[in-house]
Amino acid sequence: MTNTGSADTGGRETVGPADALHRTSALAILSQLTLDEKISLLDGSDFWNTQGIPRVGLPSIMVTDGPHGLRKQTADADHLGLNGSLPATCFPSAAGIASSWDTTLMRRVGEALGDECRAADVAVLLGPGVNMKRSPLCGRNFEYFSEDPLIAGTLAAAFTAGVQSKGVGVSLKHFAANNQETERMTVSVDVDERTLREIYFPAFETVVREATPWTVMCSYNRINGTYVSEDHRLLTSVLRDEWGFAGLVISDWGAVNDRDRAVAAGLDLEMPASGGSGATRVNDAITAGTLSESDVDSAVLNVLTLVARSQDREPLEAFDVGAHHELAREAAQASAVLLKNDGGILPLSNQGGPIAVIGEFARTPRYQGAGSSLVNPTSVDNALDGIRGVLDGGREVLFAPGYEIESEGSDAALIDAAVAASSNAAVAVVFLGLPPSYESEGYDREHMELPANQLAVLHAVAEANTNVVVVLSNGSAVTVSGWQHLSKAVLEGWLMGQAGGSATAELLFGLVSPSGKLAETIPERHLDTPTIGNFPGERGVVRYGEGLLIGYRWYDTRDLSVSYPFGHGLTYTTFGYSGLSVAVDSDGPEPRVVVRLTVTNTGEREGSEIVQVYVTDPEATVERPAQELRGFARLTLAPGESSPVEIDLTARAFAFWDVAHQGWTIEGGEFGVLVGASSRDIRLSTTIQLTGTDSLPTLSKESSVDEFFAHSQGRQWLEERLSGTGFGDMLLDEQHGRMLRAIPLVRLSRFPGAAFSEAELDEAIAGFEA
Repeated sequence: MTNTGSADTGGRETVGPADALHRTSALAILSQLTLDEKISLLDGSDFWNTQGIPRVGLPSIMVTDGPHGLRKQTADADHLGLNGSLPATCFPSAAGIASSWDTTLMRRVGEALGDECRAADVAVLLGPGVNMKRSPLCGRNFEYFSEDPLIAGTLAAAFTAGVQSKGVGVSLKHFAANNQETERMTVSVDVDERTLREIYFPAFETVVREATPWTVMCSYNRINGTYVSEDHRLLTSVLRDEWGFAGLVISDWGAVNDRDRAVAAGLDLEMPASGGSGATRVNDAITAGTLSESDVDSAVLNVLTLVARSQDREPLEAFDVGAHHELAREAAQASAVLLKNDGGILPLSNQGGPIAVIGEFARTPRYQGAGSSLVNPTSVDNALDGIRGVLDGGREVLFAPGYEIESEGSDAALIDAAVAASSNAAVAVVFLGLPPSYESEGYDREHMELPANQLAVLHAVAEANTNVVVVLSNGSAVTVSGWQHLSKAVLEGWLMGQAGGSATAELLFGLVSPSGKLAETIPERHLDTPTIGNFPGERGVVRYGEGLLIGYRWYDTRDLSVSYPFGHGLTYTTFGYSGLSVAVDSDGPEPRVVVRLTVTNTGEREGSEIVQVYVTDPEATVERPAQELRGFARLTLAPGESSPVEIDLTARAFAFWDVAHQGWTIEGGEFGVLVGASSRDIRLSTTIQLTGTDSLPTLSKESSVDEFFAHSQGRQWLEERLSGTGFGDMLLDEQHGRMLRAIPLVRLSRFPGAAFSEAELDEAIAGFEA
């Protein structure tokens, strides 16, 4: 039995002795540099390398693309995966491996990638990407983990720890609010502060606090009109001052708009090389007095510290190609999500009548996304060979491609061959998915549907055979509501990496049980998604009008029907939940709550379950989602085995961002704690009482009567003034009082017969603040 849990945390790693030595070494080199040499270090030397200065013994180091595999190019450089790269292990993309909810697996994958970087003499791997899946149409969703910041941050922190344990840095990306590819270089994200703090920042914050990434990559876009590369509040006030980030901020490739403003904001390294334009802008700004040499020194010190860190590791001649391929297969197995399994059609038997394998994806797998993360794999398994290998002659395999992957039109001859194979088979396994051209870095998807020619094959096969199993290959969610009735089982494989073919075969025949759960909701149709009318924006602006309600927060709060909810996933056994207890171990501004229960494997096969803890705040004075994931644990149990599960919830599990006080607030009162197998499969629940944060709302003379009544001192003062007056009677009148209580007090003070003057109001407010 294994049991790995996670919850929101607020801890921060401290800078260790090695980091202090790196900083000391960097300071020593900094003191030897001329101003021109310093400025040169703020720019790359080419597409992938930093500047070196031989005079002081400073080497150049290489950073290169990831995150699900190393992409070190060997020829002409580019950033979109158009040119070749060294062979490397292609692990499942983030969209897939996030479905494992497995922090231990994520760390192991990170360690493997760290070794591959060491063998290739790469100092920094550009990843992980923790941007939220705001819309299922984002073309780069395959490279991001989830619609939920807890999953994204927790898995990315484990990945980061794994990579960096090998003396290789990561680049946490893309900070922040890079949630679409349309106009990604220039679009302004119009979003409120609370939404940033609760949805789009937390995954970054978790990785920074828990795993101390060597670098953070700033995004291309603007936030509320300001380019992120020039946003001092974001890159310095939040990232460094609040979260304690002590590493280097690197630009996304081509994200710098004005280099001097970027230096002042806290962006240290511009990539790729700017051809000298960046250095010219910085020099000119120093001459003009709009930028100081100390600003440059701060950025250079971060560059030098990164270089010093990268030298503090043992070289590695080569990595174990076979072992990494096996790890990629294990990761692929954990990534797949069994969406439906009517009648227990899966797992398939290795004995019986013929099996029809339909779909070109079975022979020519789609196992990764396109763009800067494109990996040159060390080998590639396909599912057709995998199925034949598992059966080893025990059942006949009839294959028909059915469709051409990048063709929009149906081919009658291919469909006829698929029908013929299916008619003669006991079961038909149909491989469907998104062609590479449907989703990529650089552009967004146009819709959520599978290609029409593939669906035509499915319809034809389903008429010929009632035992249909569908296996999906896609990096972003696709709608299933229009066709899933044609199949008895649907296995969502995502983009499974280079070993996905053999992993799929083993899952279909029960050599391993599916264990993945959805890290994103599968809606019934695109029109139900939260960003309708607000994606991808217009005239250079995209408005985050849905606020906090993305993903399951939207569907659950609006009580919308979905095809499959967040957290859903079946396996070949069943689990029972019992004995829930929720203890408030400490209360007050920083509460600690411990959730305990027992999970039992009530089936006949070994299997893994992912226990999910959601929190509700039914008494909130601000809008909150119906429920929010605040902790989870993955455990593996033998048949009949029971295991205790314990999940800690800290203050952030109950808090919201208080805009008035610019901080996290817990309102005292009742909270619901729900435990389940998905956001819509809640097995156990209870309530707790928390004291909360002792903070009063900030009052001004523009505050309304209702706002004064919500403030203990303000209510007392106002009631004393209104007592026994006709004015007071009107404010408390059941029918008309609500209208009057919405009026700012400063305006009421000017009404004829007012119970207080504007001067008295100012004096009272000053007393409250004291």
